Amino acid sequence: MNERIHKVLANAGHGSRREIEALIRDGKITVNGKPAILGQCIGEKDRVTINSRAIRLHLHQKKNPKVLAYYKPAGEVCTRRDEKGRETVFRNLPPLRNSRWINIGRLDLNTMGLLLFTTDGDLANKLMHPSSQVEREYAVRILGDVTKKNLNALLDGVALEDGVAKFTDIHDSGGKGANHWFHVVVMEGRNKEVRRLWESQGVQVTRLIRTRFGSYILPRKKRVGQHWRLDDKEIEALQKTITS
Repeated sequence: MNERIHKVLANAGHGSRREIEALIRDGKITVNGKPAILGQCIGEKDRVTINSRAIRLHLHQKKNPKVLAYYKPAGEVCTRRDEKGRETVFRNLPPLRNSRWINIGRLDLNTMGLLLFTTDGDLANKLMHPSSQVEREYAVRILGDVTKKNLNALLDGVALEDGVAKFTDIHDSGGKGANHWFHVVVMEGRNKEVRRLWESQGVQVTRLIRTRFGSYILPRKKRVGQHWRLDDKEIEALQKTITS
């Protein structure tokens, strides 16, 4: 059965659908010796290359997805290569044969916490897509006074430069002064959304840690900079968040 090339290659772990489409536009993917075309369908018998490297399609179609969790430290960027020479989240990930890790969403430079990777580009795409409404939970340390009016505004929705955004849940986790913590939930992965929402209320985020993505909670025993594999049940639970 033939399927669209960007879906097949994404599922095989060669990048997200957007990354595959960019490679096709740049002429870096061929099918049977000819430049690939956006929307083209391919099958197991087709000869595909990426950057002149042959891809063995049949090896990937029967594989179950792998999912890796990483406790991201502050100071690392979520790109494979950084023009400024900063450390990237991919630097310490375990190597893969005939595949690669695809990050499921991003965390900004100064945000710590749970970051997930997978070998399945289709799974990554679905988990990141706004229509899937996958919850992201963060622990946030705030500097400044937070009133009930502020909290109501953050739950009702605030107009940011890229559209209205809001928290779907806010829990006051205690603390005073410069050590006041909240747990908040958002349903999107917009750039610095959590920070910008709090800043819209005139307060500053001094520490931000992602503690949950969908069904998966960052285990308390894990250390900053550590990575580990999710087991089959944990992966299945993640998949159910986009099929329920």
